[in-house]
Order: sequence, then C-alpha cells, then structure tokens
Amino acid sequence: MVFKRLLGAIGGGGPSVDTVLDSGAVLPGGALSGQVRLRGGGAAVEIEEIGLELIARVEAEHEEGESEDTVVFERYVVGGGFRLGENEERGVPFTVTVPWETPVTELYGQPLGVVLGVRTELAVAGARDRSDLDPLAVRPLPVQEAILEALGQLGFGFHSADLEYGRIGGTGQRLPLYQEIELTPPPQYAHAVTEIELTFLTTPADLEVVLEADKRGGPLTPGHDALTRFTVRHEDVPVLDWNSEVDGWIHRLTEHREAYGAQAYVHSASHTAHRADHGSGVGTAVAAGAAGLAVGVVGGMVAAEVVDEIGDFFEGDEEDEAEAGEEGGED
Repeated sequence: MVFKRLLGAIGGGGPSVDTVLDSGAVLPGGALSGQVRLRGGGAAVEIEEIGLELIARVEAEHEEGESEDTVVFERYVVGGGFRLGENEERGVPFTVTVPWETPVTELYGQPLGVVLGVRTELAVAGARDRSDLDPLAVRPLPVQEAILEALGQLGFGFHSADLEYGRIGGTGQRLPLYQEIELTPPPQYAHAVTEIELTFLTTPADLEVVLEADKRGGPLTPGHDALTRFTVRHEDVPVLDWNSEVDGWIHRLTEHREAYGAQAYVHSASHTAHRADHGSGVGTAVAAGAAGLAVGVVGGMVAAEVVDEIGDFFEGDEEDEAEAGEEGGED
C-alpha cells in the first residue's frame, strides 16, 4: 500500500490517498470497482468530496501541428461528506460504470499502446487536489473481439493504435475522443489500399464500425481516403459468419470510390441484406484464441517497449503533480 501525500491546494499537512483498482481489465460499458484508501494528516479535516476521473492520452491537431495532450473523458463522485481524523485510516469502496465508448487498451492480453488512467481527486476545506494516477486496462467487448478476430483471420496485421481528440462527423459519437486502430492489408487488398483505420463507437444496443482506407492511386488518378460505416448488434455475435461479414465490408470500402461515405448500414442476422435501422440486444460471449490480430500485436510490436512507454507516461504525470505540489507548498 503506497499512500501519496496530497500537496498543493490542500497543503503539506493534508491527508494521503491510495486508490486500489480491482484486478483485471474492464469491458466498455462495464463495472470498474476498487477502493479509495485515506490516511489522515496532522489534523482532522472534512472530506467534502472524493472524485475519480478517467483520463486518456490523446493526439490533438493544432495549427502548429500535432501534440499529445491529456483529456478527462468521465468523472464520478464516489464519496465524501465525512470527517477524517488525525492519522485516521479509512477505506471508501466504489463501483462505477465506464462509458460504452471507452477505448480498448489490450487484445488477448497484449497491450496496444493506448494509455488510459484513473485519477483521484479530493475536495477538502473548499480546496481540490489530485493525486494517485493508476493505469486502466480495457479489453474488447465480444462483438469488438469478433470483428478484430475476423480481420486477423483475413490476413490483416496490427500496425498501431492511438486516441484522437475530436469527433467523427455523421456518427453517434459521445466522447470527446475516439480510437483508431491502424491495420496493414493482406495481399488480396494491398493493391488497393496502403492501410485501413478502424474505429468502434459502442452503445448498449449496438456497435458502429467506422472504416477508413488510404486508397492507392492509379496511373491517372491520385490516391484518396475512403470512409464507410456499418452497425452491428451485440446479439449478432454468435450467429454471424464474421469472416464473411467483415470481408464484405472491406470489399465495399476498397471497390467504390465514395465507399458509402454518407451512409450507415445495420446488419440483421435474419436477412442477408443490410438495412438502415437499429437493433437491440445483449452481448454474448465469443470464443477467440490467441490468433489473428493478436499475432500481429505480438509480432508487430515489442510488448516490453509498449509497457515501458505507458509506465513513462504515468511516472511523468506523477512527477508533474509532485512539482506542482512543491510549488503550492512554497506559497
């Protein structure tokens, strides 16, 4: 147990906090649970509010170019309204629901290089201070896993994954960020595209799949981007032939210049055609082994390097907060 002294706005004699998340990766739209552990400082204080923030490292485009920023994409109040005595220790358990659009950080246990974290915020005596940044692991939903597995079986390779700050027009996106999973094409598509970017936008009922291709140019035509969207229901997971389904999406994306860019399609498991309406359903487990894109994750990336990069981000954040605390303590 590592308690971290809150400095800055609260002051050097304030309480310490250690937030412990329950083990294991969570699902988008699933429950995140754990405990905020507090230890009183040199005097009793009123804990007005305990907040948790979900943060993400994102890439943001500016006029000057691109930069990496940190974005809070969800916040919860998990406790407060009590007096913490001098040197008193107290645990505050919590269970919260993460947003359905929460990005995926791992596939078959392999990190994708996407950085999410949970940060604790205390409100004491009218002042707020943040501390204790912990990594958040998120694994795919069954429908997401089915699509990724199908892409892997079709020969697509994993190249990279990142988070973009902004919104995709014409979609039902809710968060201020979205995830892009970049894939390299297999030989049967390499003549048409250089790469494909995949984005999942999930709701309790279904999953909107956004596919963007960097299409190759021809002797008389320049290369260009093509975009298409499809929607599938959680309940379709056990009944669809996902290899055939996803292969059909890729064909539409690569064979048409406009690539259905202004349309969205919803697949009904009871029909062979796509239709423009929305279904509903409950997710069902899908059997998937360590194959397909997982091989690309292991082969295309050095897992240790990804872990080091993520670790450096959290260490850097803690160092920044420590410096801010020292400056606050000097005032």
